Amino acid sequence: MKLGILSDTHGLLRQEVLDRLAGCDAILHGGDINNQGILDTLASVAPVYAVRGNNDKEWAASLPDTLDLELGGARLFMTHKKKDLPDGLDRYDLAVVGHTHRYELQRVGGTLLLNPGSCGPRRFNQAITMALAEFTPSPAGRPQIAITRIDIEHQGPRRRITGDLKSQIETVIRETAKGRPAVDIASRRGWDVALVEQIARLYVTHPGVDADGIMAKMGL
Repeated sequence: MKLGILSDTHGLLRQEVLDRLAGCDAILHGGDINNQGILDTLASVAPVYAVRGNNDKEWAASLPDTLDLELGGARLFMTHKKKDLPDGLDRYDLAVVGHTHRYELQRVGGTLLLNPGSCGPRRFNQAITMALAEFTPSPAGRPQIAITRIDIEHQGPRRRITGDLKSQIETVIRETAKGRPAVDIASRRGWDVALVEQIARLYVTHPGVDADGIMAKMGL
């Protein structure tokens, strides 16, 4: 069984990500999705299992904070923040978290703990990453799991934006020009504070830049 594992898309679903997901039997999303359109597009590729991130607001009320499931003979646990992992993690073959935007793979006892990083809007010089996992049944009982890190080129010629990210950027530009703080802009609209702060910072430090210019600087 082959899984596509991603997190922290924050309203951006790149064509390169969709290309990598082709052929997957299921997709896991570790939260901070931003809108239902992301999940709908992913569901057109393969069945999707997703948890709610701290920036997923009212639209995501039906999403669980944690998932405990079995796929391909493996027992999995997923939650957005690492601090919310359960005690006794060893009963799971794979645990997936998100939130930090940094790829991490480690073994905790008999469990693989994976943070696939973020494949959404690029933040500063952070890598744009996701992961693929393949499960192979093992005579010993626990399946063998092979994890492959996928790095997405941040200035690839093909890109796909799902949702209203450009209109959000335009709104942040207008509100920032009026002198409103990024945290207030984000709070009033239920948007990701860190993303709004990044957009506002790019607008202030690059006089005259428009939404397309900011998207280009973010590698979108």
